[in-house]
Amino acid sequence: MKKKNLIALIVPVATIILDQWTKGMVLDRFKLGESIPVLGSFFNLTYVRNTGAAFGFMANVDSSLRVPFFLAVPLVALVVIGLLFRKLPAGDVRTAGALSLVVGGAIGNLIDRINLGYVVDFLDFHWNYQAHFPAFNVADSAICVGVGLLMIDMAGKDGKEPDASAAL
Repeated sequence: MKKKNLIALIVPVATIILDQWTKGMVLDRFKLGESIPVLGSFFNLTYVRNTGAAFGFMANVDSSLRVPFFLAVPLVALVVIGLLFRKLPAGDVRTAGALSLVVGGAIGNLIDRINLGYVVDFLDFHWNYQAHFPAFNVADSAICVGVGLLMIDMAGKDGKEPDASAAL
């Protein structure tokens, strides 16, 4: 089995399992809005329902538009990523890993939207309770890390095909 295909299998499955397990723990142990300090005035675990996209984008849009949009976008993204992945050289494991993180995160949040009608967020970072970053989850983290790695990878490419021996 090609390395990129192995990555395409293992990374999304691991991401989805970790994402759904952590969200399940939050749903089992927290009431909506409940917050537990973990690192003083920097990090809490807080149960939040996100009906929008990242950072609550489009949360206030009518659900007759929002729900189909948030079901269709991940599916289209998965098709596009699948097409990109097919063209990916067998030795390009960095890009395969980055795309696989995005896939795992997209599927993790899609599972929530289908089963719950919203995404469970719980990682809550802030600075002295004044500067507050919107809550997010493992799937969101995987998507951000994957996109970040893709950006770094694209910025470092000089138009040459990657050397399979230099991967990772």
